Amino acid sequence: MQAIWQPSLLPPSEELETRAVLKKLPGAHSALAELKGLVSAIPNESILLDTLPLQEAKDSSAIENIITTHDELYNAELHLGETQAAKEVQRYASALRLGTRLVKQFGFLSTNHIAQIQEELKRDNGG
Repeated sequence: MQAIWQPSLLPPSEELETRAVLKKLPGAHSALAELKGLVSAIPNESILLDTLPLQEAKDSSAIENIITTHDELYNAELHLGETQAAKEVQRYASALRLGTRLVKQFGFLSTNHIAQIQEELKRDNGG
């Protein structure tokens, strides 16, 4: 079984600009432009964007058999009741946001940054 990501695989040895890929570019460009226009029409675009880490956290947590619903997550966000699974997913989303902020601020993740993310995820200093 091959690992999902290995630094030795970068850059890829095969050609990326194939005919099939190049044919898909105009449609992808058009879809991104449409999405950009739609998002800019939302009065507070963070309403849409802030849900993405939560959705990613929910789906990723399901792999670890931490199952919750969107309703439970949004109720927990509004402090209307929290399940243990919703709390764990919220911590995961919070750690994801922290990692994103660190990458934007520094341009990379150091081992100290990873420790910060781990602390946010576990909410302890257990290492």
